[in-house]
Amino acid sequence: MSAATSHTYDRLAGPRERIRIDGIAKQALDTGRVRLIAVAAAFGLCFVVLGARLVDLTLLRAGEPIAVAPAVRVAPLARGDIVDRNGLLLATNLKTASLYAHPRKVLDPHASAAAIARVLPEIDLADLQTKLASDRGFVWIKRNLTPREQDAVNRLGLPGVGFMDEPRRIYPQGRLAAHVLGYTGVDNHGLSGIEKGFDETLMEGAGKPVQLSIDVRVQHALWEELQAAMVLHRAIGAAGVVMDVQSGELLAVVSLPDFDPNQINEATADQLFNRATLGVYEMGSTFKAFTVAAALEYRTADLDRVFDASEPIKVSRYTIKDDHAKNRWLSVPEIFMYSSNIGAAKMALEVGGTRQRDFLRRLGFLSKAPLEVPEVGQPMWPQPWRDINTMTVGFGHGIAVSPVQIAAAFSPLVNGGLMVSPTLRKRNPAVDPPAERVLSSETSEKLRRLMRLVVEKGTGSRGAANGWLVGGKTGTAEKAVNGVYKRNALLSSFVSSFPMTDPRYVVIAILDEPKGIKETHNFATGGWTAAPVTGRVIARIAPVLAVDPVNEKSDEVQRSMTVSARRGRN
Repeated sequence: MSAATSHTYDRLAGPRERIRIDGIAKQALDTGRVRLIAVAAAFGLCFVVLGARLVDLTLLRAGEPIAVAPAVRVAPLARGDIVDRNGLLLATNLKTASLYAHPRKVLDPHASAAAIARVLPEIDLADLQTKLASDRGFVWIKRNLTPREQDAVNRLGLPGVGFMDEPRRIYPQGRLAAHVLGYTGVDNHGLSGIEKGFDETLMEGAGKPVQLSIDVRVQHALWEELQAAMVLHRAIGAAGVVMDVQSGELLAVVSLPDFDPNQINEATADQLFNRATLGVYEMGSTFKAFTVAAALEYRTADLDRVFDASEPIKVSRYTIKDDHAKNRWLSVPEIFMYSSNIGAAKMALEVGGTRQRDFLRRLGFLSKAPLEVPEVGQPMWPQPWRDINTMTVGFGHGIAVSPVQIAAAFSPLVNGGLMVSPTLRKRNPAVDPPAERVLSSETSEKLRRLMRLVVEKGTGSRGAANGWLVGGKTGTAEKAVNGVYKRNALLSSFVSSFPMTDPRYVVIAILDEPKGIKETHNFATGGWTAAPVTGRVIARIAPVLAVDPVNEKSDEVQRSMTVSARRGRN
């Protein structure tokens, strides 16, 4: 090593010595400096590349789908449970396996599709081959497999095929309350019924369950009796409602034919149609209860009033007549008991169209029922509302409403005059909305006596349930087909309440196009077909609902239910 010494001058210290490095030492120093620069350049290049990639992903490609994780692969969220008023489970979730494939990873699409189709024969082979041969990153093959199906597919050992856990909506009670509950789609969102009406609440997950007003015990009794009557009378459909007249809670809502929400793909359009809430019908003579109530409330008639029912009424090309004409003057109780169309029409005409329409509006007939399900029918009424309409509406033709609306409107007729809003949710008495008075307690008391008279001596005698003091009103309406009423296509109904000394529940049974049988002397009217249904239902549900039986023969009951049905003039 050699070094050369030179001098330089420091302003403070004077001349000082400076050392220069030459030879091997200088070479080593230069080599280290080059290596340091190379390493720094390499790090700098890495940072530039990473920064460029970050800008590319966050700014230049924002919003582009990522092929390896499409949104469809995200399993649906679990929904909250639905229970009846007593906490019995009506709808819940079950974890199941769903089969999917990564087509790009499937080695032999045709052979794999054939193997899967052998263990899942309901799958379309050609469609599956097309899916597996595609260039897509992800495809569903079948959702919600059974454990047996999952095991069979798993044993195939196919590359590119896998399982994903998904929540499946199940209904432990099957078809029992199908139209009330509704059903969900493959994404677990509600598509009808309570499932759709409370979709947002239920999608919040496993929190507090949605509790309904439905009582499974009552629902089963109504369903079973309607089903039996529908078969017996070869009816094309049926509907029924049980409602608490004090709270408005619907304890049972049945529509037949129905469906199994666990097998929704097998349901037909007719099975999916909710006759109890969505269907609107001309209800026939059950509407006479509202006509009498309006006449008593507006004081255009009292129970002693008589009307001439000796001759049919002819209006233009229409004729109003009685099915079982008495051909004489009838008192108001007789009009109600014998279900006289002529008497009801004349009574309605004295009330007048304006007051009749206003009265029916207060009873909820001119707007949709305020229910928590989307399947709610829009009622139909005359426009304009002429005198002929006033008369026909008086006996239940020319206005179409749903069975749930009938149940709600009958409540003030028996509960003292208070209109309660129907609901499918279990209500808290502390926060219940206030009931609206729509008629006087005196009118309600008279209606209760008239309804009891119908069961004791009138067209509803087959609706009796010994010990429960039933009252009600029959209804038989000819259905309009292509604008023409058909005498052999009837909608037969019976609306009843019990116990009539202190009514708590309204029960409705409706049969769509029932056929007469030997036991009914070939009659298919409401008194012969629908009334027996409500009588059997009441006998079954009254003990379950802890309703005390009534001694119908006691002096106290006889006095409270007696109404003069004196004969009108000949």
